Amino acid sequence: MSTEDLAKRKKAAVFCAKLMGKLEEDSIPAIVSSKIFFDLYEFLGVRDPFKAYKESSNKLAERVLNEIEAIMEVDLKTALKLAIVGNVIDFAVGYSPEKIEEDIMSLIKGDLYIDCSEELFKKLENAKVLLYLTDNCGEIYFDKLFLKKIRENFPHLDIYIAGKEAPIINDATVEDLKAAKFDEVGTIISTGSGIVGIPFGEVSEEFMDIFRRADVIIAKGQGNFETLSEIKDERVFYLLKAKCRPVARELGVPQGSMLCI
Repeated sequence: MSTEDLAKRKKAAVFCAKLMGKLEEDSIPAIVSSKIFFDLYEFLGVRDPFKAYKESSNKLAERVLNEIEAIMEVDLKTALKLAIVGNVIDFAVGYSPEKIEEDIMSLIKGDLYIDCSEELFKKLENAKVLLYLTDNCGEIYFDKLFLKKIRENFPHLDIYIAGKEAPIINDATVEDLKAAKFDEVGTIISTGSGIVGIPFGEVSEEFMDIFRRADVIIAKGQGNFETLSEIKDERVFYLLKAKCRPVARELGVPQGSMLCI
């Protein structure tokens, strides 16, 4: 994505391999890999190599979601499942909208492997502040629909939606959330960091103030699970697919399971 220069690509591969030496036994992969990406971006002289990919993902996801809403009534539970399914589907260029729509319709008809959505909704009834932690571009349009349904069902909530401060792979930044008009469903905030997930000690104090005040926290994707799961915070609900074996093993579920936990 960054260069067609084969020699530079080879040098970047060696540079990246050397950076893997930063990994320790107790390292959190999401944090270490983010820092490797930052160093690699600097080495390659690029700020956001995934920019075009993210833009095409957003356009495709928005189009597909509009088509889905045109053919079916989306309630709160269906919107939650769509948000999880959005984490499953790869919005890569070359993946036809028809195929994505077909896959989504198939997935939302199935059950979640672990489904704590009713517990989540019950907590939202009594909550005052909701913090929503986004994951990737593309799927953010499904997040926005879910947040819209949350707003309709729980109008008393003060909703904050967090994006990354700086570009990191295809994660949604504050600018991506603004472009997708998330201010229509809540207050957009920055984590204060470009690192994947919520790396305590790296995020801003402004973000931590809202994190502490939140009554309920909804965290999308594996990166947020990797960085938050060890604190055992009962306010946090994870919406994700267990895409890799380590995360599936940690959760005690089959690889590929869709979860609201």
